Formats: sequence, structure tokens, C-alpha cells
Amino acid sequence: MTFASPLLMAPPKVFLPLLLAFSIILAPACSTDNGEDAPSASSDTTSIPFDNEGQLAFVQDRDTLVLIDLEIAESDSAQKRGMMQREGFPNETSGMLFPFDEERKRSFWMANTPLSLDLFFISADSQIVRIKKYAQPNSATSIPSQAPAQYVLETGAGFADSYGIVEGDRVRWRRTDE
Repeated sequence: MTFASPLLMAPPKVFLPLLLAFSIILAPACSTDNGEDAPSASSDTTSIPFDNEGQLAFVQDRDTLVLIDLEIAESDSAQKRGMMQREGFPNETSGMLFPFDEERKRSFWMANTPLSLDLFFISADSQIVRIKKYAQPNSATSIPSQAPAQYVLETGAGFADSYGIVEGDRVRWRRTDE
């Protein structure tokens, strides 16, 4: 006696959309301009808690515009994952900081990031050298720093506009355990 899967016995009108949806999930990853693979689609829907590890102040003309709580993505895995598969920050004044060992041109993407973000590219001397506002969610398109940066900060989309933060402003950050 042979058993056939009900899915295989489905009419083509039902089977084809299911096959297309499944093939999209398993499609090969996109490549960025620096040769690294963009993260592939994932079914991981685990909620990742925000770890408050520091604070960052945005400074304009020696005045602090706003102080935010930071999660610091230092390990390779934390830097690769970033805000992927997260639903958002705990509040408007939270962000994720990516500190790197050296200052150089950087490139980020929004693959598997379901929310729009503002990205701040920051030089070694703490100056904001580029702001990419309202980065498109779930996009593997490369977002270049256009100038050397040692840090990248991600906040919720609209943050730069809400607080009047512009390129040329500076940041000061510290860990909360220091």
C-alpha cells in the first residue's frame, strides 16, 4: 500500500504558490559590495532582549542634545546579527553601537531587519561623518559610510530628525560598568 502526501495530490493552482513561497525562503543569499554574503532569510522569531550596556550623548556646539541607552555589539556574532529579527528598541532613546578596532569605510545592510532605522557612521574622533535616515527594512542593499568610520550607531527611524542631529555633530559614549 502506498501513501501519497495530500500536498502532492493538491491541484497545481494550490501547489505552485506553496512551491514559490518555499523556494524564496531557500534562495541563495545576496552579496554586498565588499564580497561578504548578506544574511539569508531565517525563520528565527525568538525575541532578543535589549542589553543596556552603556550610554551615548549626542553633542552639538558643546550642548548635549539627547542621551540614549546603548546595547554594544562587540562580538563578531553580535555585529553580524545587529537588529536582525528584532521587533524594535525598548524605547525611543535606545540604540545599538557597533565599535570596530579600526577606522575605515564601512558598509551595512538591513537584511532580516524588519524595522526602519537611522544609521550614524562615526569617526575615530567621535564626529558623525554620515547619517543614513530611514534605512529600508529587509533590504540587502549596501549602505556605505562614504567616509572612514570606527563606530556605527543604529536607532529607530526618525531619531535624527526628532532631535535635530546632523552630520558634523559629535558623540560621547561610555559603558555603564565603567
